[in-house]
Amino acid sequence: MKRLFMLLLLQGAVVCAFAQLSVTGVVKSADGEILPGATVILNGTYRGTATSEQGQFEFGQLKPGNYELQISFIGYEKKTVPVKLQKSLTLQIELKQSGVLTDEVLVAATRAGDKAPVAKTSVDKATIDNRNMGQDIPYLLSMTPSYVATSDAGAGVGYTNFRIRGTDLNRINVTINGVPMNDAESHGTWFVDIPDLAGSIDNIQVQRGVGTSTNGAAAFGATINLQTTTLNKEAYAEYKTSSGSFHTVKNSVAAGTGLINGKFTVDARLSKVTSDGFIDRASSDLKSFFVSAAYYSGNTLLKANVFSGFEETYQAWNGVPSVRLNNDLEGMRRYEEHWLYTPQQTEEMINSDSRTYNIYTYKNEVDNYQQDHYQLHVSHKFTEALNLNAALHYTYGRGYYEGYKEDKKYSKFQMIAPDGRETTDLVTRKWLDNDFYGATFSLNYEQDKSAFTFGGGYNVYDGDHFGQVIWAQYMGENEKDHEWYRGTGLKKDFNLFGKYNYQLTEALSLYADLQYRHINYDIDGIDDDLRDLTQSHKFNFFNPKFGLYYRPDNSREAYLSYARANREPNRSNFVDVDEGDPTPKSETLNDFEAGYTWKTSRFLLGANLYYMDYKDQLVQTGEVNDVGTPLLVNVDDSYRAGIELSGGLKISRTLNWDANATFSKNKIKNFIEYVDNWDTWGQESFELGKTDLAFSPNVIVNSQLSYKPMQALNISLLSSYVGDQYIDNTSSSERKLDAWFVNNLKIDYAMKCRLFDEVKLHLMVNNLFDTEYDSNAWVYSYLLGGERFAMDGYFPQAGIHFFAGIDFKF
Repeated sequence: MKRLFMLLLLQGAVVCAFAQLSVTGVVKSADGEILPGATVILNGTYRGTATSEQGQFEFGQLKPGNYELQISFIGYEKKTVPVKLQKSLTLQIELKQSGVLTDEVLVAATRAGDKAPVAKTSVDKATIDNRNMGQDIPYLLSMTPSYVATSDAGAGVGYTNFRIRGTDLNRINVTINGVPMNDAESHGTWFVDIPDLAGSIDNIQVQRGVGTSTNGAAAFGATINLQTTTLNKEAYAEYKTSSGSFHTVKNSVAAGTGLINGKFTVDARLSKVTSDGFIDRASSDLKSFFVSAAYYSGNTLLKANVFSGFEETYQAWNGVPSVRLNNDLEGMRRYEEHWLYTPQQTEEMINSDSRTYNIYTYKNEVDNYQQDHYQLHVSHKFTEALNLNAALHYTYGRGYYEGYKEDKKYSKFQMIAPDGRETTDLVTRKWLDNDFYGATFSLNYEQDKSAFTFGGGYNVYDGDHFGQVIWAQYMGENEKDHEWYRGTGLKKDFNLFGKYNYQLTEALSLYADLQYRHINYDIDGIDDDLRDLTQSHKFNFFNPKFGLYYRPDNSREAYLSYARANREPNRSNFVDVDEGDPTPKSETLNDFEAGYTWKTSRFLLGANLYYMDYKDQLVQTGEVNDVGTPLLVNVDDSYRAGIELSGGLKISRTLNWDANATFSKNKIKNFIEYVDNWDTWGQESFELGKTDLAFSPNVIVNSQLSYKPMQALNISLLSSYVGDQYIDNTSSSERKLDAWFVNNLKIDYAMKCRLFDEVKLHLMVNNLFDTEYDSNAWVYSYLLGGERFAMDGYFPQAGIHFFAGIDFKF
């Protein structure tokens, strides 16, 4: 029996050995020139590689079957080669020069390359298009590692936000075609300002950690690099429409000329999105357009992009108090007793729905903003090894948010009080009118074993902040649109960086990246509380990055890296501090990363270890200024440490499973909390020792199970688990967001007909099992009568809801 068992085992081993086939080959130009560094992807598997110095590639341990090789190289046309694998094959693959310089060169300087020792994830156009049914970009990226998205209105339309590794969007660098997108003063990126930008996005790269040097705001947790529409040689037109819960409707039309006379293209898109929102009155009215015109030749690319967005969203910024969520009648009454709400507001809260309550009831409590972007890009190839990219950009933003104020003193608004009156109800508009312009460049050289990029940029932000009283119950002698404050901000940001990658051996490469950044920031005028803002700040930062990348074969890769980032405080950090108090200092991050990936044709497993050590990180401690505004204060030592796991399994030809998980610790080493004492009109301090950083869940897991029973039909189950997270830095169980597990179902069906090149049907069922959860919150604590109380706001997300759409492509 033992002999029979051993014989069968040996026979099985022989069969398996003979079943393991390989595909090898050489990639050359049509003239026979070897193309080292060409990208070769084995479609339908997790395998991909870059050709060696001799232009060679190899994929081993393959089972018999039908495959496709996809080969690409900058300056050459992409090629797809079908492979029928019944025995090991050796291929000679020729790529044809494209005849035009393609768009990849525009973002090459700010992207992490194939051999950069950086934790990164790329999202392609097909994935973006399939998920784009009205929700904003933060929701389209929700399956990437260490990522948590949130929505003020509760359904992903309107004001949306996200965090990566617990880091908020104000600390995440965002560029579009290499041009900074973060607001220079607040450091924030408001995707609602450019609605349906995803409709004109070709691809997105997410770099976690410090990443590689780029333009604009410092990357303190991640970098998001977006590239807009790239060359489409064929003329096209498409109309997309979708609708769903909360009266959400999205319509967009796009068209392109294709390549005219082998030189010119024009692409355009027009979009409109409306939604009532899940939260009461949290409506959105969003409009945008995108136009791109380009000239292509063999050595030169000239491209102009003009895009604009208008948004009017009803404010849902305040959230739902926990006492309302928990149906705590005594707690809701306490809001009135402690002068937090007026009697009318308290009654409205008590009589509202516990999960959709919105404190704002004034009919025009809206955020109204328009932002126009202009970009001019030029790329020129001097030789096969040397090219130059340069860009000019200008962004003009203007808008306001309007609010109703009850029983306010005239003196607080620099108004003349009528005889016998000190207060009045009034309506205000707080305006932001800004210009942001500058230039970026990169010189790229790649030859033999070396790849070098020298780049940088100079950007200027010139912004006006001012407020108007557009109506008062008793206006008296004051003029309509009375201006009560005006402040300015002028920020100049200059940076230079050099990136160098050297192929030490066939398997090992060295990486170095050095950046110098200089910032000059002047603030003037008065704030809305009439405090003088006049101040000036200068910063000089040096940000080095080093790493090793090791790829012994196309199944395994590993890297080690160290990177430093320095970040200046934003406008609020500076202007909220009282005169005489310490000025906020810049923050420093030292980021250590190590990664390993193993992949076969049917299986992928990756791990990335990170340790992000912060010096002088700005966090909320409970400290306030003399008018009660919360301050961000530098804390000496804090860190984020974790492991990011990613995996994939091709269970069968029709069933795939992809997943990622993050397990982390996020700590402040010695935290002191400050709490307002309403009995003494001072503050009490509490030394809490080591605590958790706010909004930093220890566990984040994403899963996507995809079933494709036929070429035209795809069914996906997208699941996300986010662990408990605290909403302040005290690690108090009384102030935290509970863990949630949410599942979304996505179904896509494509078909062809006589009238259209393709018709695609989409159905998205979000929160499939109707989970109740809150994805964001804020809290303010105070002592009264010797007891501790809280005023807070939680942001409930919608239960089960859906979007359905249809795309027509001509």
